[in-house]
Amino acid sequence: MSLIHPTAVVDPKASLDSSVSVGPYTVIGPDVKIGAGTTVGAHCVIEGHTTIGEDNRIFQFNSLGAIPQDKKYQGEPCELVIGARNTIREFCTFNIGSPGDLGVTRLGDDNWIMAYVHLAHDCQVGSHTIFANNTQLAGHVHVGDWVILGGFTVVHQFVRIGAHGMTAMCSLLFADQPPFVMSQGQPAGARSMNFEGLKRRGFSSDRIAAVKAMYKHLYRENLPLLESIEKIGALGQQMPTAAQDVALMVDFLSSVDPARGIVR
Repeated sequence: MSLIHPTAVVDPKASLDSSVSVGPYTVIGPDVKIGAGTTVGAHCVIEGHTTIGEDNRIFQFNSLGAIPQDKKYQGEPCELVIGARNTIREFCTFNIGSPGDLGVTRLGDDNWIMAYVHLAHDCQVGSHTIFANNTQLAGHVHVGDWVILGGFTVVHQFVRIGAHGMTAMCSLLFADQPPFVMSQGQPAGARSMNFEGLKRRGFSSDRIAAVKAMYKHLYRENLPLLESIEKIGALGQQMPTAAQDVALMVDFLSSVDPARGIVR
């Protein structure tokens, strides 16, 4: 208990590992669980059915686990689940899920979340992502692993962003962004693939060549989406070292809502 500042208000029903530190004037509710090694800064409010894993760094002035900004919400015991080793900077707002979806808002592991980021109800965020300042996710948004979202990126509800993607500053996404794609604009359009990021993550030249071929079939040949999927799927046999990357793309494209489409 010596790691909890005397001005912090921690409900006796909350479950905090003995190694958790809590800064001054922070308020922690009864249904909160926080794992070993996590630090919580000053003036934070952590409430609701919120579970936070190990070794997270939560800076001052964050609101985590508040009810969703959804008029349909009627007090159901929905959740916010945060994984391990995340950095969450100042003034972020992460809401719990809603009964109209999974009932859980989820942030994975090893994410770098900068100031003023909003995760609305039922967002599902993977691991190893970077969200720059003022990234705003509406409800039910899904973000894959290794995604980088530029500052002031705004994502419309139910939009999906595939793994290894990237957005430029002030991008506005109304459509799904496939894996590996870099987008920019209002509304966002596909500009290229995230080749530099893939190199930094150790992608081989063969795998990067496959990503280039996928970009060509998807964006350069003016094909209907179904034909693009067929041609991309064939790359798995033509380039076996990239079969997993091809499968990632095909799986994503095969579940695109036709009414929403993909960034073009």
